[in-house]
Amino acid sequence: MEALALRYVERFATTQGKLSDYLRRKIRERGWQGEAIEVTEIAARFAELGYVDDRGYAEMKSASLARRGYGERRITVALHAARVGAADAEGALDQVRDGALDHALAFARRKRIGPFATQPVDEDQHRRQLAAMLRAGHSFTISAKIVRLTDADDAIDD
Repeated sequence: MEALALRYVERFATTQGKLSDYLRRKIRERGWQGEAIEVTEIAARFAELGYVDDRGYAEMKSASLARRGYGERRITVALHAARVGAADAEGALDQVRDGALDHALAFARRKRIGPFATQPVDEDQHRRQLAAMLRAGHSFTISAKIVRLTDADDAIDD
């Protein structure tokens, strides 16, 4: 089982929770008949050895999603899905909060929303753009402001 875990962590950045889930799935798929294996102990030992780092994973994942323009809520959901604990995620989320406007503008630029639209938009398109910003995890206040902007420099000045 440790060989399987080692192979997994050498191929993928992961967390203790995801590694435990992976090992449980492998036990279930292969129909393990031997004595019971405590996969959380294996994951904890790998964390002690430095093979798995939940805080490092949280920082890497949140930075990656923030560069793509996702907001705090979406990043929080992704970290929760990766089974990163609240204490490990907090530092990464603080950085996301500090750059919330920049990340929202990056998303708007990528999706051509608000001031980055290539052509004028009507009220229905404004609603769709606002919904896209909210699904990306941005706050309603920032999203509504960006959707209504006509010039990107106005957002940077605020």
